[in-house]
Amino acid sequence: MANDSAVKTSSSYRQIMKGTSIFGGVQVFNIIITIIRSKVIAVLLGPAGMGISGLLTSTTTFIGSLTNFGLRVSSVKDIAAAHNSNDELKVTKTVMVVRRLVWLTGILGTLVTIIFAGWLSELSFGNREYTYSFIWLSITLLFNQLTSGQSVLLQGMRKLKYLATANVIGAASALLVSIPLYYYFRVNGIVPALIITALFTLLANIYFARKVKISKIDISWNETKVRGRGMMVMGFVLSLSGIMTMGAAYIVRIFISNKGGLDDVGLFNAGFAIINTYVGLIFTAMSTDYYPRLSGIAEDNQKTTLLVNQQAEVAILILAPILTIFLIFIDIAVVLLYSKQFIATTEMIYWAALGIFFKSVSWAISYVFLAKSASKVFFWNELISIVCMTSLNLLGYYYWALAGLGFSFMLSYLIYLIQVYLVARKKYSFTLNKGFLKIFAFQLFVAICCFIISKSVIKPWSYMLGVLCIIISVWFSFKELDKRLRLRQLLNSYKNKLWK
Repeated sequence: MANDSAVKTSSSYRQIMKGTSIFGGVQVFNIIITIIRSKVIAVLLGPAGMGISGLLTSTTTFIGSLTNFGLRVSSVKDIAAAHNSNDELKVTKTVMVVRRLVWLTGILGTLVTIIFAGWLSELSFGNREYTYSFIWLSITLLFNQLTSGQSVLLQGMRKLKYLATANVIGAASALLVSIPLYYYFRVNGIVPALIITALFTLLANIYFARKVKISKIDISWNETKVRGRGMMVMGFVLSLSGIMTMGAAYIVRIFISNKGGLDDVGLFNAGFAIINTYVGLIFTAMSTDYYPRLSGIAEDNQKTTLLVNQQAEVAILILAPILTIFLIFIDIAVVLLYSKQFIATTEMIYWAALGIFFKSVSWAISYVFLAKSASKVFFWNELISIVCMTSLNLLGYYYWALAGLGFSFMLSYLIYLIQVYLVARKKYSFTLNKGFLKIFAFQLFVAICCFIISKSVIKPWSYMLGVLCIIISVWFSFKELDKRLRLRQLLNSYKNKLWK
């Protein structure tokens, strides 16, 4: 029995790693695309150009969160449930409902952006110079929502390889077309590049979604309303959360723009692009498989606790070595990824890198509320968190500029972790096990050592000591992953196959 339990545990860890590896590879590719794109914008447009791009993108994303009703997340659960039931008719009807809903919400987002384009320009930039930019960008809201309708089908049906390939092809083709636009038109190329990126991503997702055979049937609008009600209710709560999150990010960017200027907005965007894009690849990769798996066992609190702990362990073991590298070599990374003009953002990244430790754990726990369809718990939890984070961001920037934003990021996620843990513990008897706490404490200690070395030891000695810390972090992660995944056994098995 003990041996069977060990095998099941190892299998669970391997499934987590399998989902992570598929989308981890995709995210690495997307990171390369993002690095090239960011480098092009940084060199050709400078911090101000990156600031304009950031404001245009964050504004349209905010409108999208107002109008998309959270269907990208809420519909995955319905499609996955229909797929697991092995009822082909149920799958077909669910997919038909989702596709109708994304058309309606996508058109709504486009119309709202067109109607309020002038006001959005004035609010974002203090003038109406970008009115037509927002009008043109309105079409991206429809493209993005239609993309959601295709991608949730692939995710819900567990066609992760199709979904991964669609992301790769969409990102690569969009980049190839976007670079000439930035080169020849500079700032004027931002809007066409954003539209082309949204279009190519949609086309790639449509192509691979058509590989999933879904029967075509007639379904009435009344049945669409009945079947779509659950998605819309949960989606509405998610939408409110998205609105609050994007609204908070928008407020912070506007505050930075008014107090510090577009250059600081560009530096802020660049700094968090490194954290949220280059480090956040793990969150994106894991969530693709983690959320459907967690939804499938959400009724069992014991199984839920076990899976959340396993997910949190893997997240920390993968992220910690990456974060220690950033803490030691972030100044070099910023110059390579952007240019020397962006070096001021490093003070923010130091603190934010430590904050990722708290974010990774709170992220794993917070999915419990979604998996259990606890919409009220999820909403109030997010509302309190967003108010706290926004307040700390504004105070941090007001008193300590960019470094204050990094510190507020870390403090916000520490508070958020405590919050979601206490709520999950009270409502669902959730606990963090000793194995996880040991991993978390050790890797956080190593990261803090890297932080202190980077801030207090002169170069090149800081690099030498830092590399030692990185080696320790990598060694510890490998040792702990080997216990859970039997990595040496897998490597030996693979080696033996090669020699046969």
